[in-house]
Amino acid sequence: MPRGTYARMVPAAASPALDTTTTARDLRAVLAARGFRRLIGVRLISQVADGWFQAALAGSVLFNPEKRTSPMQIAIGFAVLLLPYSLIGPYVGVFLDRWSRRSIIVVANLLRALLVLPTIALIWFGLENALFVALAFLIIGLNRFFLAGLSAAIPHVVADRRLVTANALSGTLGSICFSLGLGSAVILVKTALSVTLHGYALLAALAPIGYVASALLARWSFRPAELGPDVRERRSGTIGAAMVEVARGMVAGVRHLSDRRGAAYAVLAQSAFRTLYGVLALAVLLLYRQYFHHDKDLSGSIGGLGMVFVAGGAGVLIAAFLTPPVTRRIGGWRWITWMLAGTAVVVVVFGLPFNPTLLVVAVLFVNIATQSIKIVVDTALQHECADAYRGRVFSINDTAFNVCFVVGLFIAALSLPADGHSPATLVLVGLGYALVTVWYAAAGGRWARRVGDDIAGLPLRRAGIERASS
Repeated sequence: MPRGTYARMVPAAASPALDTTTTARDLRAVLAARGFRRLIGVRLISQVADGWFQAALAGSVLFNPEKRTSPMQIAIGFAVLLLPYSLIGPYVGVFLDRWSRRSIIVVANLLRALLVLPTIALIWFGLENALFVALAFLIIGLNRFFLAGLSAAIPHVVADRRLVTANALSGTLGSICFSLGLGSAVILVKTALSVTLHGYALLAALAPIGYVASALLARWSFRPAELGPDVRERRSGTIGAAMVEVARGMVAGVRHLSDRRGAAYAVLAQSAFRTLYGVLALAVLLLYRQYFHHDKDLSGSIGGLGMVFVAGGAGVLIAAFLTPPVTRRIGGWRWITWMLAGTAVVVVVFGLPFNPTLLVVAVLFVNIATQSIKIVVDTALQHECADAYRGRVFSINDTAFNVCFVVGLFIAALSLPADGHSPATLVLVGLGYALVTVWYAAAGGRWARRVGDDIAGLPLRRAGIERASS
């Protein structure tokens, strides 16, 4: 979530009509900016292509019609998809502050289009070798440069007072377009293409079209220096020295976060949640791939997982509307506690019957909890951490968010049967969530009561500060 988004999501209770009007005016002003419209077009085209490529990649690994990919291979595949984003992220700024951001956007897209071509051939022939892994790693890693370049460019096309609205709109539309890419990929595989390696290869072949179109739109829409960095602000010095500086800054960020106990406890709770979530994610994939479809009907498996993704997306949307008003009244630490406790119950009650319909309901609630906790954690970091450290603590949190998920996947890969059916694992995961609930309720609650500081009412206080300073 972009910095400050939470404060804008929850209007001050004293003047809801005024805040609604202001939000609508900000949205119209942002969309009226020609540069922003073109920049968002660059992002949306590329993220639809991301959906096509990652659907083809996942399909060739998870639903390979010629062999059953093992749980460990699936875990490794997710690690390839997620870890580049997490590990490269803190160092991206070193290059964004030195190179033309328009060039980063254009070149990253063109390189991805080029690297997808040999990947298509490897998918076509079913060659999931070291080269396949390396290419996937590079393509997904380059996406980090692309998205970071877009984020850094937004202040050059939108007025400063509209940045919150622009960031929120950009991120939301980007996620929607990525989901549209995934959804259209499922439809194409089940209709025009086929659930075969050749079908997945043809699906992957669509991605370079989107990447090249996105690159050309950026190339034609902006001058080389129009998106920054400004010449007077461009960093100097060697890249190696900047890398060392980033590493030292991350250490300082960890120390700063450890001194902000409320935010630190929330980050730890979220990290534990994500580890257990990784176990559940792999279990659901295996259940739909094999346990619920004994006849090896890959089309049915993909359709079932489509419902899971829809439920997950609905959970994220519900959390976005539900969390701000609830946390304003009861506080962030209580909301996290409720979400942890609810997940512990839902996993056992709706998971143990191993029924596809009940499992979709469980996915809906777990994703409500996931996004709710993320919103609270992001807001706690914004509220408690000094501005000079926020970039670093958010990088730390993002890294923990993805790394813990991957750790959960590997735990599941080592413990689950090939079809994912393990009542004992679900009971242990539910117990794990219950233990995290007890720990966080004690630690986070005690600290919040001790310092008398939580995010409850925070948007109202911030709104008052903004009005006083205007």
